[in-house]
Amino acid sequence: MGRRRGLELYRAPFPLYALRVDPKTGLLIAAGGGGAAKTGIKNGVHFLQLEQINGCLSASLLHSHDTETRATMNLALAGDILAAGQDACCQLLRFQVHQVKSNKVEKSGSKEQGPRQRKRAAPAEKKSGGEVQHEGVELRVKNLEAVQTDFSAEPLQKVVRFNHDNTLLATGGTDGHVRVWKVPSLEKVLDFKAHEGEIGDLALGPDGKLVTVGWDFKASVWQKDQLVAQLQWQENGSTTSSNTPYRYQACRFGKVPDQPGGLRLFTVQIPHKRLRQPAPCYLTAWDSSTFLPLRTRPCGHEVISCLSVSESGTFLGLGTVTGSVAIYIAFSLQRLYYVKEAHGIVVTDVTFLPEKGCGPQLLGSHETALFSVAVDSRCQLHLLPSRRSVPVWLLLLMCVGLIIVTILLLQSAFPGFL
Repeated sequence: MGRRRGLELYRAPFPLYALRVDPKTGLLIAAGGGGAAKTGIKNGVHFLQLEQINGCLSASLLHSHDTETRATMNLALAGDILAAGQDACCQLLRFQVHQVKSNKVEKSGSKEQGPRQRKRAAPAEKKSGGEVQHEGVELRVKNLEAVQTDFSAEPLQKVVRFNHDNTLLATGGTDGHVRVWKVPSLEKVLDFKAHEGEIGDLALGPDGKLVTVGWDFKASVWQKDQLVAQLQWQENGSTTSSNTPYRYQACRFGKVPDQPGGLRLFTVQIPHKRLRQPAPCYLTAWDSSTFLPLRTRPCGHEVISCLSVSESGTFLGLGTVTGSVAIYIAFSLQRLYYVKEAHGIVVTDVTFLPEKGCGPQLLGSHETALFSVAVDSRCQLHLLPSRRSVPVWLLLLMCVGLIIVTILLLQSAFPGFL
């Protein structure tokens, strides 16, 4: 059996740092860039159309949006609005897809023409002035409001998240402050110091609770700007040595399958310093009411760089600084899928194919699909084959049949059995 490998879906003309999938349109949105340095590397947000072609999932470039001198380092998606972390600012974008009867020319306001379409993609006719023409499909991207979200000496927005009803978004960065903004006006409604040093990640729950993790080794739970709890991982079942300091790298809320309204919090803990003999990283599932740990499992010695939870809360996706990609069962924290050094360089973001909207049609016979991007400019697809070779209803029917046959045999051998 050959080595498992991810499928390369797309290669951008710049390093990729963030991606999201729109369940309504089936668009894969990948963003990144070379920043303000005059290296000739562009900055942009690319909109890729996902399609099932001959039983295979493929992606083709539909539209490229130029972000000028600003590389997009993090993304959040709410309907047709993107929140893009660019340097010290958050830029809101609105994208709209239109089906047209005849070829129309779209003026995207972008100077970038984008790379050539991948094989099997619909041909794009390049025009001067940033105009792009697509047969049957027209996509428009509009810049909305923008606001500075970080104010440190070297300001950088590290993370952005929408709340459950997409009316607010929260940002965190190198100055350790959490700031909450109205959507789409970006009027600030909350600003408080959450960590000493930079914020690494944050997660918003439907009950208004906010979880933040920082470089000060803390993971904190907030209700608005009031501290509710601090996660105590090392004091609750950690088997790590006391001389190996760990910090929280990522946090995500996820649904509990078969429990309507149920939530769990997932975190990743990594060694704060690189050691000669690498210490393991850990995955932890937490009760979202008490914020006590439910289960902790080691997840290898490669340092984890990013975390994602599938829409149903069934799977966890991980990327590492050495380019590897893995899929875990959220309930048991057991690994199902692993590709060593899929990218060969740090994985900057992973996201699952949505399980609603266009997701099931795109997924086909597979159980789940995880997308990954990295500094190597590549977007890869990781498919998890269905683990159920026999339908559950058929297994139940076979069990009932076996019980009936057993009873009949016993009755024939022992007439007074029943």
